[in-house]
Amino acid sequence: MRSLFIFTAVLLLVSSCVDKKEYLFNGENLDGWIVYVNDTTINPDSYFYANEGMIETIGIPLGYLRTVKEYSNYHLHVEWRYPEEPTNSGIFLHTSGADKLWPNHFQAQLKHEHAGDFIVHGEGLSAEVRDTVYSSTADPKKPILPKLSPAKEKPAGEWNSYDITCLGSTIEIRVNGLLQNKATNCSITKGGIGLQAEGSKIQFRNLWIKK
Repeated sequence: MRSLFIFTAVLLLVSSCVDKKEYLFNGENLDGWIVYVNDTTINPDSYFYANEGMIETIGIPLGYLRTVKEYSNYHLHVEWRYPEEPTNSGIFLHTSGADKLWPNHFQAQLKHEHAGDFIVHGEGLSAEVRDTVYSSTADPKKPILPKLSPAKEKPAGEWNSYDITCLGSTIEIRVNGLLQNKATNCSITKGGIGLQAEGSKIQFRNLWIKK
């Protein structure tokens, strides 16, 4: 009996130390988040808001919601859907610096049929890597690493998932379980996590990270 008790105690101790999830959204309000919109006529509470256990944004004008807390070395899980017309959005990673329309960040793209593209806004990659990316994109101010495989997104109204692993200077992106990108030599390795408004209503749920 004593050995069984010890064995059970060890199992409980191990399970308590393994990969605990930290939920980024409590399902009721946006505590722990900051809304940014570059339009003083917009009420932030009607721009990003909690709706039936989801985070929702009307999508217009441009802006974002970001965590107050900064994170590094984590696995991020986010589920999203466009309930109406699918247009554009993104997941911000390692957001840093002042809040503005385009803060410094990496972005896991959510543009329709482009989920899995990796975008760099501001300074984020080593000089050597940035030179390589610049040569392959039309806009040197916003380098894009295209997704590895054809789109694996579900139609409007259905839920999709992003699983993003940030480990040191590497960021790996999976869309609905499929590896779509891997960026290395990222010179920024810590920052806020953000959800973008860029064109139409979009909903997010089941946001969590594991260390």
